[in-house]
Amino acid sequence: MELVCPAGTPAALRAAVAAGAHTVYCGYADDTNARNFPGLNFSRAEMEAAIAHAHAQCAKVLVAINTFPRAGDPGPWHAAVADAAAAGADAVILADTGLLAHTAEHHPDLRRHLSVQAAAANPDAINFHAEAFGVKRVVLPRVLSVQEITAINREIDVETEVFVFGGLCVMAEGRCSLSSYATGQSPNMNGVCSPASHVAYDEDADGTLSARLGGFTIHRSARGEPAPYPTLCKGCFTSNARTGYVFEDPTSLDASQLIPQLAKAGVSALKIEGRQRSRAYVAKVVRAFRAATDALAAGRPIPPGTLAALTEGQSATTGAYAKTWR
Repeated sequence: MELVCPAGTPAALRAAVAAGAHTVYCGYADDTNARNFPGLNFSRAEMEAAIAHAHAQCAKVLVAINTFPRAGDPGPWHAAVADAAAAGADAVILADTGLLAHTAEHHPDLRRHLSVQAAAANPDAINFHAEAFGVKRVVLPRVLSVQEITAINREIDVETEVFVFGGLCVMAEGRCSLSSYATGQSPNMNGVCSPASHVAYDEDADGTLSARLGGFTIHRSARGEPAPYPTLCKGCFTSNARTGYVFEDPTSLDASQLIPQLAKAGVSALKIEGRQRSRAYVAKVVRAFRAATDALAAGRPIPPGTLAALTEGQSATTGAYAKTWR
């Protein structure tokens, strides 16, 4: 199975390739990229050099151009696609139907992958994108069970890619009205559901730490307790007289032990989340998952997990892959 790994910087890309990534995904340092954070991502020259480096090591590079163009101003997105093609990218990851149509018309030889931001979670949606725009692979949202992925793969003729480690989104990808309401920023346009500029921590007199997003209190931690990053779907809410995590606990996805099941389900590629992470994080996670994919290919058991220290709250979940929802 193809191991698709994150790189938020040229250094992280080199670390991923050295650790055994089959493929690396990254983006330009502008609004076309759904992880457009200060200090991250690639200039045009850096992208060309990174692709050349990866190809020299027999690795592929996918360029994520996965935000939605601003109405009346598609130029930067069209330019990003053209630049990725000229740089030798192995594929572009796109979400917007207009940009998919443009790419299919103007760059027919450039391989097109459907971003998870498109939220295509059923055969009809996937087949539409394949037939209309020549999409070769779809990144499935993190809300599907292994059984649902198996059923989808029976009815489509494109590759499927699924997340196996990192941040866990339990909403329809890129469609989170909660975070848009709290921050005034769209996850599809601004690249993050909880932008750092809207996050605040305040300590009360008794030592309780309040974590806020856009002025809304998301979580309170007693002195000495870990304080999770304030993400709405992992916040505490009161419902039916119970206060707790209504949607999802503050935890990370780790589906390493489900890799054999995902292979049987017809999954072609395993994706690691974390373009905003350090190169040390990337190297450690990629090395662990490369060992897992190599074990699968050799018919050996998947090695036990060793990545607990890199998960949110030092805990992990298999998410929707094998879960009964609350």
